Amino acid sequence: MEILLTTIGILTLATIVIIVGTGGQPLKVVSGFRETVKAITANWQPLALTAFTVVMVLAFVYTFYVYPKAGVGPEQPIPFSHRLHAGHKAIDCNFCHPYVERSLHPGLPPVEKCLFCHNHIITGHPEIQKEIAYYKSGTPTPWKKVFYLAEHVVFNHKRHIKKEIACESCHGEVRAQDRLKGERFKMGFCIECHREKKAPLDCWIACHS
Repeated sequence: MEILLTTIGILTLATIVIIVGTGGQPLKVVSGFRETVKAITANWQPLALTAFTVVMVLAFVYTFYVYPKAGVGPEQPIPFSHRLHAGHKAIDCNFCHPYVERSLHPGLPPVEKCLFCHNHIITGHPEIQKEIAYYKSGTPTPWKKVFYLAEHVVFNHKRHIKKEIACESCHGEVRAQDRLKGERFKMGFCIECHREKKAPLDCWIACHS
């Protein structure tokens, strides 16, 4: 019923616009349409060339500017490659996220943690110099969040880590990613995992306490 009323409303509004726009002579729309078709038919070659050019420009923009970023997450203030650090260098997740085994939240690496290595490794790199500038000014690195939970949901990292739930179960294979695309977790994802592992499904005990 709502769809029908909405459709009637749109058609009524369109009719009013046509009548007002044509000065009370709505049939002008039909004659005007015919004239438009004739003009398009007479000039189809330049119009086709223009349309082809627009399509090629859009294809170029998509191929070189949109598509390469489609599978990656937001650009971080300091480029950090999980593929390099967690994958190639095999640095344990807990080293950079130090609170994951003893807190609700895993914690983001402080500037000092980054400089634990980079006070000695590629210290002259421009991005490392930016990190050093954050340290000297006492400013935390403004990392951009990529994994989201609804505000009314409590996810206890410590509890899951103690149950030997691998980080990859929720965060995916970060060792293969440079910039994390991230995830907005939905309730169905959590419920499916809890059912599979026979974990509590009570609302208040499990996630909404």
